[in-house]
Amino acid sequence: MTDGARVATRPGVRPPREAATHCPYCALQCGMVLRENGERVEVAPRDFPTNRGGLCQKGWTAADLLDHPDRLTTPLLRDRPGGDLRPASWDEALDRVGAGLRAVQERHGRDAVAVFGGGGLTNEKAYALGKFARVALRTRHIDYNGRWCMSSAAAAGLRAFGVDRGLPFPLADLGRADTLLLVGANPAETMPPLMRHLADQRERGGRLIVVDPRLTATARQADLHLQPLPGTDLAVANALLHIALTEGWLDRAYVADRTTGFDEVRRTVAGCWPAEAERLSGVPVADLEATARALSTVDRAIILTARGAEQHAKGVDTVTAFINLALALGLPGRPGSGYGCLTGQGNGQGGREHGQKADQLPGYRRIDDPAAREHVAAVWGVDPAALPGPGVPAYQLLDSLGTAHGPRALLVFGSNPVVSAPRAARVESRLRDLDLLVVADLLRSETAELADVVLPVAQWAEEDGTMTNLEGRVLRRRALREPPPGVRTDLAVLAGLAARLQGRVPSYREMHNKGPLLTPTEAFPTDPREVFEELRRASAGGPADYAGVSWERIDADTGVFWPCPDEGGPDTPRLFADRFPTPDGRARFRSVTHRPAAEPVCADYPLHFTTGRVLAQYQSGAQTRRVAALRRAAPGGFVELHPDLAGRLGVADGEEVRVVSRRGELRAPARLSPAIRPDTVFAPFHWPGAARANSVTNDAVDPVSGMPEFKICAVRVEKA
Repeated sequence: MTDGARVATRPGVRPPREAATHCPYCALQCGMVLRENGERVEVAPRDFPTNRGGLCQKGWTAADLLDHPDRLTTPLLRDRPGGDLRPASWDEALDRVGAGLRAVQERHGRDAVAVFGGGGLTNEKAYALGKFARVALRTRHIDYNGRWCMSSAAAAGLRAFGVDRGLPFPLADLGRADTLLLVGANPAETMPPLMRHLADQRERGGRLIVVDPRLTATARQADLHLQPLPGTDLAVANALLHIALTEGWLDRAYVADRTTGFDEVRRTVAGCWPAEAERLSGVPVADLEATARALSTVDRAIILTARGAEQHAKGVDTVTAFINLALALGLPGRPGSGYGCLTGQGNGQGGREHGQKADQLPGYRRIDDPAAREHVAAVWGVDPAALPGPGVPAYQLLDSLGTAHGPRALLVFGSNPVVSAPRAARVESRLRDLDLLVVADLLRSETAELADVVLPVAQWAEEDGTMTNLEGRVLRRRALREPPPGVRTDLAVLAGLAARLQGRVPSYREMHNKGPLLTPTEAFPTDPREVFEELRRASAGGPADYAGVSWERIDADTGVFWPCPDEGGPDTPRLFADRFPTPDGRARFRSVTHRPAAEPVCADYPLHFTTGRVLAQYQSGAQTRRVAALRRAAPGGFVELHPDLAGRLGVADGEEVRVVSRRGELRAPARLSPAIRPDTVFAPFHWPGAARANSVTNDAVDPVSGMPEFKICAVRVEKA
């Protein structure tokens, strides 16, 4: 029994329930089964292609939040600035929000209201949120926290391949690779069940190479670990291509037949000498040569990047350099070979495909494309001219809040920017300056604590929907039970707000004598299946085409890979086999060169600071920090220092230190480890307050993707 159906039982005994679903955390989307056992919900692993029966500690404890004492079950309102949040009815809360949004837009214009979403929202919720911003609010200001996760890899993939799908091949291909290069990825801690695929690769005699400034749990399992200075991955990638070019290891037929632009790249990398890359990065020339040889002289090789390489002000160019290497070796489109990106958030892939990003419409269409606007407007029943234009990327949006020319009201769904945003103290200050802050969440996150209105919403096990994992596989999330009394789904919240913002939705059909105006209930349905059916129509013909994906088809198999334009036709587990989705069918090389970090070290700030995750916590920690088992495993933040650096500073293991940048500071115990470079310090970003790593991080952004430079800034370390 895996569909949530009830079974007969004796009178007076609550019938057991069971649901086959997926973990609420990372983009691996491990299969699991939820079972009600009396008053408890138990988690069991499910044999699914991504996790193959495995779960990490976060997955095993995922149900602990369903009945957590911190769970919100009633709306909260703040009656005056600085006052306390108090319980309220749903009508009072939604009336307050509706009136507040109308008042702000009447005073300051439609763009004075902004929406901020999350990469953990289902496809249905991400789609509805984008539609709500553009149709109900008619604001251009919407973006989401996935901007801080996948945007650089997405931009690089789009300009090279014509499409952005994290892995353009099934995850099982990892086990078939003769050489696997992981750049800035630590799946042993961020998505442990993925390591089963790496174990397959090792059993086949494959070689694993990891590029990371720290000797992580993943790097310890590697055959070769390259330990560059943070921010120098682009120099490493160009040096690898230089070596492959010099040694004659390129796939010249592939380059000639399937790509354009290589001549300019050839000229650029000809000057990217390995010795210069060693000077910049600290990676020995011998290791660069060994890596290039391992990638170039085997039948199958895969290059994967992740946040360590991407969360930089040059992240798009860094990913492009690794894509150049993959194209030059003829890897994309062949089984067991290629370039891919390890998506982070649970629906980081689907969340950016269906309208949460500032510049996109559903189906991964560009909002400034007239044909795209016309198609989506027809599905939504509005005039294409009524749709707003592109907004601004996430950090620029948050940094403008409450200013003279920025939004005065913000709706937040599925995000906690007080902890997760770069230069977090500044973002927190911007949130405090708003006329109206509304947060929909299941807990009182650090962002919710600042809100004027907090709306309690359902959790993953209480609502149906779909997610799209790191492979582009569309999956079914199945509800085990109804939300608690007093809790509503995000779709119900959007419908309730739409009803208060407008009596009827402006309709393209009526304007052209094709039908009546839509009511808010018709325009913003609360049934996720109905929303998904509309999503299918809106995405049809776009790069991320879900037209042929149905819930029934997903249920009949282990998910459906997009693009899938025809319900009776095949899906696409592997892209690029015959052509790339570009006008001429060819992939594009693009010449890129190394440039230093946005903030160099100096006498006052002589050390490099970088951030990342730990096994037992997830993202801003708002959920995982409340799970007792995870809190015991990782009770608080820390600062990782090399023993040589600690010795120079006179710092003992466990002693509290201050990490100070030009933007702020964090305080946490020192953790001495030879796993990190002596010129670099590391802190995880899951904790608020004094240990908030993003108080320190740099808000410089990539000019193409808008990705902030989370992974390197200049700091000094002092005894606290």
